[in-house]
Amino acid sequence: MSIFDPIFSRITHDIGIDLGTAAIKVAVKGYGIVYNEPSVVAINSRTKQVLAVGEEARKMIGRTPSGIVAVRPLKDGVISDFDSTEAMMRYFINKVNADFSNSFKIPRPRVIVGIPSSGTEVESRAVVDAAKSAGARKVYIIEEPMAAAIGANLPIEEASGSMIIDIGGGTTDIAVLALGGIVVDNTIKIAGDEMDQEIVNYARHKYNLHIGEKMGEDIKMQIGSAYEMRTEKEVTMRGRDLISGLPKSIKISSIEVREALHKVLDRIAESAREAIEKTPPELVSDLVERGVTIAGGGAILPGIDKYFKDKLKLPINIPDDPVNTVARGTQILIDSISLLEKVKIDLDDIS
Repeated sequence: MSIFDPIFSRITHDIGIDLGTAAIKVAVKGYGIVYNEPSVVAINSRTKQVLAVGEEARKMIGRTPSGIVAVRPLKDGVISDFDSTEAMMRYFINKVNADFSNSFKIPRPRVIVGIPSSGTEVESRAVVDAAKSAGARKVYIIEEPMAAAIGANLPIEEASGSMIIDIGGGTTDIAVLALGGIVVDNTIKIAGDEMDQEIVNYARHKYNLHIGEKMGEDIKMQIGSAYEMRTEKEVTMRGRDLISGLPKSIKISSIEVREALHKVLDRIAESAREAIEKTPPELVSDLVERGVTIAGGGAILPGIDKYFKDKLKLPINIPDDPVNTVARGTQILIDSISLLEKVKIDLDDIS
């Protein structure tokens, strides 16, 4: 830590970013989580000008005229489009400066970014470079399961074991933690996006109906579930008939949606079992007592606690506001430099 950091912290806004495949969440020191928007950027393909970021850009997906593209710059939790990622981070850093700064603040924040634990050093450096190009003076990289565990108030510094399954948009981070480190990591690139795609596939195969991923996501959010519901629901899905080529609407039930989602949930559960099999027996005994924490957007799927309890034979805990555990973890780390120094990913020339 630089001797100038205490001075900079008084004249800049330290920022925590959950750089997710589906959504980007931003926490600001002293204010909490202030932004939660889709990780989407709309660009003029001819001039490369950024036209919109976040929710405004998401509304353009599948609706843009030629010359304008709406892209998701992260795939499976890693940067697939560097320029768009930089533009997105610059947008939110500038937005923090505009919304929260005063005459005594300068736009050179210290930034903590949560990324999937499966990321390579090259991918981690890409995040650092994007954040610095976007205006950060110093960048810390934190593994998402660690940030999620901190945000869920798990005792990660104790000798006893804690397990977290963070189901995001592009990845599911599965980890067992103890003594401030990750003991077992079984992160997989299967998560919310695959759930949306399975609903799209179900509509195609059963009803010959072509729907978009946004429709698949909307159906998941409206009637998706992981376990049998007391009252099953149904919703209308709209798309193009693959036989006639004309618009078509069909009712789909929550039972059918659950059947589609289980194809993804079963793979996540199998990966969680593999992680438990790799865990030292002493830590497994802690999990029997303490249970497993489910976080991320997937944690709000109705019945997911019952589903994983059946699959893993362990108690299941869902923290308050599970969607924001990673962002909340970065927020906590902003105020705890000693803990940040322990859990950050070390890269040469990171600062």
